[in-house]
Amino acid sequence: VTPSWNGSTYETTTGRDSRWKVMIETPVSGGPFTLTVTGEKRIVFQDVYIGEVWLASGQSNMSMPLKGYYCQPVTGSNEAILASGGKPIRFINIPAMAAYRPLEQFNATWQKASLETTGDCSAVAWFFADFLHTRLGIPVGIINASFGGSNVEAWIPADACNKHSDIEVPPESEVTSEWINNVPTVLYNGMIHPLEGYGIRGAIWYQGESNVFQVTRYASRFASMVTAWRLKWQAGDFPFYYAQIAPYEYREWNFFTPEFPEISAYIREAQMECTALIPNCGMAVLLDAGDPYQIHPPRKKEAGERLALLALAKTYGLKGFEAESPQFDSMTVSGDKAFLYFKNQFNGLTSFGKPLNAFEIAGENRQFIKADAYIDGEKGIVVVSSHLVSKPVAVRYAFKNYAEAELFGTGGLPVSSFRTDRWK
Repeated sequence: VTPSWNGSTYETTTGRDSRWKVMIETPVSGGPFTLTVTGEKRIVFQDVYIGEVWLASGQSNMSMPLKGYYCQPVTGSNEAILASGGKPIRFINIPAMAAYRPLEQFNATWQKASLETTGDCSAVAWFFADFLHTRLGIPVGIINASFGGSNVEAWIPADACNKHSDIEVPPESEVTSEWINNVPTVLYNGMIHPLEGYGIRGAIWYQGESNVFQVTRYASRFASMVTAWRLKWQAGDFPFYYAQIAPYEYREWNFFTPEFPEISAYIREAQMECTALIPNCGMAVLLDAGDPYQIHPPRKKEAGERLALLALAKTYGLKGFEAESPQFDSMTVSGDKAFLYFKNQFNGLTSFGKPLNAFEIAGENRQFIKADAYIDGEKGIVVVSSHLVSKPVAVRYAFKNYAEAELFGTGGLPVSSFRTDRWK
């Protein structure tokens, strides 16, 4: 193997199964280069770039292409596509494939960013990659392995699924399908296993809508998936950044979950819990980017760029900007007022001059009513009260299926919906 960037030759011997692997020295970034492989035949790979490669995975909000689904738009897609030509960004879409045993290969090729191709790149992944390229000045590659409608169990390998007594792992077989998306292990087998060991900087993830019926189990299963992928890659705790699902009116879905009347809020809460369960991770909050009637909200730029902010700060070490949303930390009560404290503040809290109407407060009777709330700008806290509640016990913020963000960090990143209680 001879790369053009240094002219050195690296040799290895194939195994009896004709497989081989060789490690070669690479520059930090650059291109285009050529890579020449000589065996019985000579193959020259052209237009090779060295840069940052990220794995993008999840369900339909990650797989949604930049051009949008049919009659479902992505805000700013035309402008992004028109500006994409010539950028050193490459993407590869792994074919949607469920398999009942781990597969070793797939049929797909890298695509250059161009007017004709960029629209087929995952919208979230494109905005993520473009943001990184613009700020870092290096080529970026995206491996998109996502499948619409998939639950998290489908992305967990069998050995990790077996650690959960309530996950039934199907027996291995030669069966494959382009349509199955919610059977444990099958998407890991068909779409992630063939990628194991590929040199990636980290992963981004957007999924959760298909797990709203198992909110109490989501956090542990998602954490198991991340741990399993990292073990399979044998590359340490590589960065894993994920998008919290955006608000959507799940009212018709609540027919199946009467014990969780605001099902979207509960899954967002479970995703918040994952920030404490998963090392080297981060969550992009999308409370201001939802749509009450569209489960595929068009504002994908916010998702991609907020994931990129996490990467710039946590992976690439850039400083001086708000990279993650402030997060509820604790509550104290004095008299008839509840005082809410937040961690991860970069420069305090703001509502951008608008009233805070999404707070609710409850006393010992556990009945939540609309609260009065304001930001104490000197202490960076939120003060919540109601003349109807003399002894506050619990507070909730935007804890609904669909809600619009009101509380932000001063950099514009929204605070997630939250509750201080653990009542049903």
